Parts: sequence; C-alpha cells; structure tokens
Amino acid sequence: MRLRFNRWAALAVAAIVLALGGSAKAGEQTGTLQGPSEGHPYSLHLYHLHTHESLDVIYRVGDTYIPAALDKLNRFLRDYRTDTVKAYDPQEFDLLHSLMTKLGRPNGVIDIVCGYRTPKTNHFLRTRAASTGVAEHSQHMQAKAIDIRVPGVSTLKLRNAALSLDEGGVGYYPVSQFVHVDVGPVRKWSYGRTRSRHRHSRARVRALGE
Repeated sequence: MRLRFNRWAALAVAAIVLALGGSAKAGEQTGTLQGPSEGHPYSLHLYHLHTHESLDVIYRVGDTYIPAALDKLNRFLRDYRTDTVKAYDPQEFDLLHSLMTKLGRPNGVIDIVCGYRTPKTNHFLRTRAASTGVAEHSQHMQAKAIDIRVPGVSTLKLRNAALSLDEGGVGYYPVSQFVHVDVGPVRKWSYGRTRSRHRHSRARVRALGE
C-alpha cells in the first residue's frame, strides 16, 4: 500500500509521537490516518557497524510516515565514505519492520552493514577486486537497499525470513555473513560459499558485497 501525505495528519502524528515518548516531529510531508487513537507505531532499532552510531526511532504511526524520523533514518544510512545523504524509499523501512516481526524480534536491533551508496562508492567497491559481489546498478545507489545482520540470528535464518516475505530482492552472503534486502523487483541470489556456522561479530565488518 502506497501512503499519501497531508498537513493535518502530520500534526496528529506529532501529538501521538510525543505521547509515546518519541523525539520525531512531523512537518509538511506525512500521510492519512484513521484516528489518533488507532495509529500503531512502527519503530526500528539500528546499529551501524561502520560509524558505530545507534538509532531508535518511531518512523511511522498507522498509515502515516513521520518526516523528521525519515530524515533521521536517511542521515543514519548515509554513504559514510562521502557523508552523502539520499532520501530512502520508506517502504524499505517497512520491509525491515516486517522482517523483524517475522523473526519474532519486533524490538530487536538490526546491525547495518551498508546503507546508501553514491555511484562513486559503488564503483570503488565493485572494482576493488576481481570478484566482489557488488552489482553495477545496485539498488543501494537508489536508496532502496540495505545490507543487514541481526545479532543472535544466523545469516541463513535471516535470509529465509526475508524470502518468506516475497518482497523485493534478497541477497545471501554467507561468507561475509549478511543479507541484502531491497524494495526493487522480487528476486534472489547468493554470493560466496556457505559456511557450516554463521556467527555474528560487530568487530568483523569487512564484507565483499557491502
């Protein structure tokens, strides 16, 4: 479902977020809402493996996205190599939320391996070795893809949960131990040989397909 935007719903959402203890403020860009008391809050809890930043944010209430919260997410998921920010497709955040719900961890933390990439960064990652697993026309450059890990969840289980949603692209990187999820066309792929064990360590960030 594509959500639409209006000014008055923004004011209602701002009141809801404040009541819930959230810090995001609504502005001009937001969507329709059935009623202030009926809006379900959608939150994400993120940790960036490269910048070591954390973000806990309510980005949507009911059918309404919260512009200030989206701004925080866009900044958090910036190309950290160039400090370039691009507006993400909000459906990517809904995909992460659905994935964590599917895993039975709605309040769990998602480790971010890679968010947005500028074309320059994507070219660098694609050409730094003979085989990297980085797509020439990556959805990362469109701000529609994120590479993730979930502490305590194996890469295989995370991949299978993402596939079960049947939404967008799912890339499985068992050696580098992360899963790519995007809101592009539905498709799937794997890169690298499978390991018998899938352990997660925030100290081990380097990944060919990041």
